[in-house]
Amino acid sequence: MIAFPKLQPSKLLERLESPKGPIRMVLDTDTYNEIDDQFAVVYAMKSQAKLKVEAFYAAPFYNERSSGPKDGMEKSYEELRRIAGLMPEMKDIPILRGSEAYLSDFIQPVESAAARDLVERAMASGENDPLYVVSIGAITNVASALMMEPRIVDKIVIVWLGGHSLEWDDTTEFNLKQDYFASKLVLDCGVPLVLVPCMGVTSHLVTTLSEMEDYVKDNGPIGRYLYDTFKECHNDHFAYSRVIWDISTIAFLNDDRWTPSSLVHSPVLSTDFRWSRDTSRHWIRYVKYIHRDSVFRDLFSKLKESDPEK
Repeated sequence: MIAFPKLQPSKLLERLESPKGPIRMVLDTDTYNEIDDQFAVVYAMKSQAKLKVEAFYAAPFYNERSSGPKDGMEKSYEELRRIAGLMPEMKDIPILRGSEAYLSDFIQPVESAAARDLVERAMASGENDPLYVVSIGAITNVASALMMEPRIVDKIVIVWLGGHSLEWDDTTEFNLKQDYFASKLVLDCGVPLVLVPCMGVTSHLVTTLSEMEDYVKDNGPIGRYLYDTFKECHNDHFAYSRVIWDISTIAFLNDDRWTPSSLVHSPVLSTDFRWSRDTSRHWIRYVKYIHRDSVFRDLFSKLKESDPEK
């Protein structure tokens, strides 16, 4: 593995403190993969009092909605552009293509406009003004940027929706398992990391079509788009709820009281996608619970407040 600078323990702990004031951030997202990334993009843009989004990066994904990582990235790129067409707030924010493949080892990064842009923005960060890198997909773009320029370990804080809770039987989670090398590199390299697990933590973030009808649908074109996206994701909404995982990362940055967390030693990721513990490893911040109602109240309120007709 590439040699990364080692932060002084005091500086690492400082970077893992709850963020205060306006936060510079970029959002790395596999936007077309499911329906939750769209909500996270909108939530970030509706939180401009706290969050200053500088760029969007399209992340790769490969499942039934794509023919491979490159196709998934391209579809995510187009989805970001589609959302931007509905949100005037996104007009001047760059949307960049990310990795066309996953990492194949711990040495060679995957070239992309997104990774290069991340390096440039991170290196321009001041000593007390780190760039928050919010990743809600496979973390290939971010890991590639770290490999391209290891010094950005000292310039960024990663907030990643990845893996399952440390108590879960396995951590075979979609974001994490797609790119083993990228996931392990981010966990091992010592970069300040806020880990937001899926099952057992953000799995609390469920909502229903009824809530979409009451609190989302009538809030302008983007509200209608989110509603339609949610409605079309399932054939039968009777007694059906769906997890909107990705808004957890934005909620953490907005108000960490909604996402209780603690410091833990960075877990070890095995090749069969299980967690193990090693108390000699560096600290990360680990989100261990989500106050579901507070998060959705904030999202729904911001959608309503931002609609000029309300």
